[in-house]
Amino acid sequence: MLQQAQEVQGRLQQLQDELQNRTVSAASGGGLVTVTADGKGQIRKVQIDPSVVNPSDTEMLEDLVLVAITEAQKKATALAEEEMRKLTGGLSLPFKLPF
Repeated sequence: MLQQAQEVQGRLQQLQDELQNRTVSAASGGGLVTVTADGKGQIRKVQIDPSVVNPSDTEMLEDLVLVAITEAQKKATALAEEEMRKLTGGLSLPFKLPF
């Protein structure tokens, strides 16, 4: 049993490393704002089309950035959960992911 636990722990660490190297992207405003995150949900890049930058309406730009970030983080969470299901053979574990 201890050996199995150690194997699972090793596979979890490998999964965390793999997720850090994978990316997901999300866009808002029809692609005017694009956010890229790693598989752990850490934001790695934000791209803003210059046409959306309007000094008199920064609130719209803020909203677009927030929507894109939120969606990228949701995609990263879904990716991590999918990979975890693969790792556990579809078993539901009674704890949250450590990342």
